[in-house]
Amino acid sequence: MAEKCPRNGFVPVSAAAMVHAMTLQDNQVKGACGHDCPDTCGWVVTVEQGRATALVGDRDHPFTRGTLCAKVNHYLDRVYHPERVLHPLRRVGPKGSGQFERVTWDEALADIAARWQAVIAEHGAEAILPYSSAGVQGLVQQASLDMRLFGVLGASRLDRNICGAVASAGMKATLGVGTGIDPEQVSHAKLIVLWGTNTVVTNLHYWPQVKAAQKAGATLVVIDPVRTRTAEEADWHIQLLPGSDAALAMAVMHVMQRDGLVDEDYVRAHALGYDELVRKLADHSPEAMSPIIGLPAADIERFARLYATTQPSLLRPLIGIEHHINGAMQFRAVSCLPVLSGAFRHRGGGIARSTHALHYAALDMDAVERPDTWKPARTLNMRDLGKDLCDPALDPPVKALMVYGANPASTIPNQNLIERGLAREDLFTVVHDMVLTDTARFADYVLPATSQIEHLDLSPAWGHLYLALNRPAIDPPGEALCNTELFRRLAKALGREEPWLYDSDEAMIRTALASGHPWLEGITYDRLWNEGHARLSAPEDWRPFAEGNFPTPSGKAELWSETLLQMGQEPLPDVGAIRREAGLQLITGKQVPVLNSAYGHIDIHKKRAGTLFIELDPADAEARGLSEGDLVRAHNRLGEIHGLCRISQRLRPGIAWMPFGHLEDASGVRRGVNVLTDEAPTDWGGGTGYYDAFVEVELLD
Repeated sequence: MAEKCPRNGFVPVSAAAMVHAMTLQDNQVKGACGHDCPDTCGWVVTVEQGRATALVGDRDHPFTRGTLCAKVNHYLDRVYHPERVLHPLRRVGPKGSGQFERVTWDEALADIAARWQAVIAEHGAEAILPYSSAGVQGLVQQASLDMRLFGVLGASRLDRNICGAVASAGMKATLGVGTGIDPEQVSHAKLIVLWGTNTVVTNLHYWPQVKAAQKAGATLVVIDPVRTRTAEEADWHIQLLPGSDAALAMAVMHVMQRDGLVDEDYVRAHALGYDELVRKLADHSPEAMSPIIGLPAADIERFARLYATTQPSLLRPLIGIEHHINGAMQFRAVSCLPVLSGAFRHRGGGIARSTHALHYAALDMDAVERPDTWKPARTLNMRDLGKDLCDPALDPPVKALMVYGANPASTIPNQNLIERGLAREDLFTVVHDMVLTDTARFADYVLPATSQIEHLDLSPAWGHLYLALNRPAIDPPGEALCNTELFRRLAKALGREEPWLYDSDEAMIRTALASGHPWLEGITYDRLWNEGHARLSAPEDWRPFAEGNFPTPSGKAELWSETLLQMGQEPLPDVGAIRREAGLQLITGKQVPVLNSAYGHIDIHKKRAGTLFIELDPADAEARGLSEGDLVRAHNRLGEIHGLCRISQRLRPGIAWMPFGHLEDASGVRRGVNVLTDEAPTDWGGGTGYYDAFVEVELLD
């Protein structure tokens, strides 16, 4: 029983953990999914003669309940796929051609270290940009020794705010935190509002809890511009215009105040700025907001009264409404609703978003990342990768790029500009990944990475309160290395002697768990090694704001925010800037067979995902002379994509929908929707308005 970070030797766990592990069958190993998904499922891997032969959901995990999604059911296809990178590769052809030769680890590490040292000598360490995201979502493999190494070098830092940060920033402006209540309290709610989330597809294991509450009598409302699979299951689908969620929240607050439906006792005791808000709401009646929202005033009135008169009421937004240029204000406005309604008083009432901050507040993150050792350095935003790589005025220029846990050529806006930047001959690029991704095709070195069943990690969740330990089940194939071992070897190649650059994964996990936070009481490394998971030690009936106690500067829910005023933002909730341009507003969504750019290379998932398509309302298709199955080009000033035309009743006129991630078009070329999205920044929070792209669609000649 040992930590199997490859080629680093075996780091023994305690004797107690070894004894506990014997309670499992000898050939079964518990772990947890590392995908960027709120479910963070527990799984069990069956191993026979060193090979993983089965991977199933952990029946003992209260959230997973023995099931996995359609993608992860085939996770072993990724582990053993013939296209997997098994050895270090060095580019031999033009950038973007995907032509590489095999080299040894010693050759690769020596050359990378020499090239980085040359960059530092000529341009300074800030000319090195580490680029990572949540491709492997866990405590140590996502961000630990990499943060230490790049921090002590003084490399550029990366704002990893493309997803989740804007929602958190908006909620913090009102509530002081970006979390809310435990999502599993939905079982006590009488009104459930799934706001901008397609739960059936993107939060699969939460869906049974929502349906159970609905069956028990709760009313289920879905707010979404698209009639998704989740919306079809709702008691009421509110199909508003994209980016108008804050306008809807403002109109609801207007009705609540006008009709005496505000819980004034709660607001007067626990909120700041209510009188100022009342004055502003006078101009936000349902009639005034109706053209912005795209709904009849009567429907807005109906929703407002339903929300205000039903307790407990639970709002469940995830990330949909943050991907607009007014994304932070949208979350700020929506999070004002449970303050005015007093929903936080009631068990199962309030707002429930990401639980990541709850996990990371309990864990000792400073001990993992060691920010005390970092040198001062500039910060670049991950959404601006294309601009930063192509900006001749950037000083110093990015001369070396290290990509791991990410595939920005697929997932970041303005794909054509990113590819232009990656094609620079003077840019030295290293990519660490399992397969030859869109980004890796432009790399100078591609380094083989482990899969989730081949490394040790601690897995906090952003959709529930269960903390899991991912135990390695098999040895890595070929010469694959986990992130942490890669950065140990890079530190050695760079001649670094700081001992904390070589800490073992187990040591870092144990340190994180030893924070002394009350929510980690009784949760030890040994226990997790044996049981696989443990619920954070939060009270079963946890109502963080029932008596106020908001972690804002004032200690109250801030309907009026001095912090926002100092930032140059509107201090009261507002509609915010809404982008409206000529053409069709392009909305994207997840597909069941693929996850962003992952799984798209596997035949079964490729077949299920099908050919790239763009979906239109019948009226928009007719106006353009388009029919079902036509080969079309969707284009704007940034570029164009070819795909098949689909016509459906899921959309409102003026909206087009495309699946997110790279799919093959009708010519067999892999392209993605981010060819058509730009880097438009959000109001605050550092994100981007993915859903504020506008395109025209026409028949391809």
